[in-house]
Amino acid sequence: MVKDNYDDFNDKYYGNSNISAGDVMHGTHVSGIIGASRDNGVGMDGIADNVALIEVRTVPGSGDEHDKDVALAIRYAVDHGAKVINMSFGKPISPNRNWVEGAIRYAQKHDVLLVHAAGNDGEDITGAPNFPTQFYGPNNSESFDNVITVGASGAMQDDLVAEFSNFSKTDVDVFAPGVQIYSTLPGKDNYGSLSGTSMASPVVTGVAAVIRSYFPKLTAPQVKQLIMASVTKINFPVINPATGKRLN
Repeated sequence: MVKDNYDDFNDKYYGNSNISAGDVMHGTHVSGIIGASRDNGVGMDGIADNVALIEVRTVPGSGDEHDKDVALAIRYAVDHGAKVINMSFGKPISPNRNWVEGAIRYAQKHDVLLVHAAGNDGEDITGAPNFPTQFYGPNNSESFDNVITVGASGAMQDDLVAEFSNFSKTDVDVFAPGVQIYSTLPGKDNYGSLSGTSMASPVVTGVAAVIRSYFPKLTAPQVKQLIMASVTKINFPVINPATGKRLN
């Protein structure tokens, strides 16, 4: 449809300018969580009030993101001044993983933080990445320091790990609110609630934007470490979404 040669990574001038084609609810909702106008008495408040958003239409409304599109979207955002990139998408297989890893290195070189949703399969993704991932190299032994992976949390103790959220002691860095999040929807003055790690990721993206706006000299890895070090520690067992049993 967009007339690109998928096997040629240098073929990057394809697509069209119609960002409203297909379903735009997901991206609209995510954007509102990050940067909807605050304190105006309309709808809801975004996380960050000193942020500019660049919309890069990367994934069709029905999903099925291509590695080429993801890699080129990251590079496009970096080249156009993004300091934090929200990635509310993911998949279990990455046929051209090297293209995406190259784009992550490009973002790393330009001090850009990437915030990625952990995925909505309710599974332990240790050793089974939800791509794109921060891990690379033989047996995924290396890790990018500019990628933070986010799981979804609920408001109550029993759904503190949302029943749909992927989780991992090593592959998920933080959890953020992702259950029944109220945000912008397509159309004038239209708002509603959605759930998913796609909603949790922009919460962290918004926090990262606030940090980088107040402390612009902090590097992307420093912002990641600051977020991870300042989370609320949980001292009680939570329910494992994969088994329904409590775990520490």
